[in-house]
Amino acid sequence: MFWYQQPPRNGLKLVVSTSTWMQNSYEEGYSEAKFEISRDNDDHSVMTIKNVTSTDAVTYFCAASGL
Repeated sequence: MFWYQQPPRNGLKLVVSTSTWMQNSYEEGYSEAKFEISRDNDDHSVMTIKNVTSTDAVTYFCAASGL
């Protein structure tokens, strides 16, 4: 599963990828301290944004892969 962020007038930026068989993999500039991921199974994931500021007010997307 992949979590993306899309600031206004910009392309998608990968925040973190996660799976049931590996630890969360955060992209440079993102961390678990800010973006906490919980995942119960293959088809359910929640991203919690901590200490929200106005710069966090962007669009977020979640994508899943069947691989």
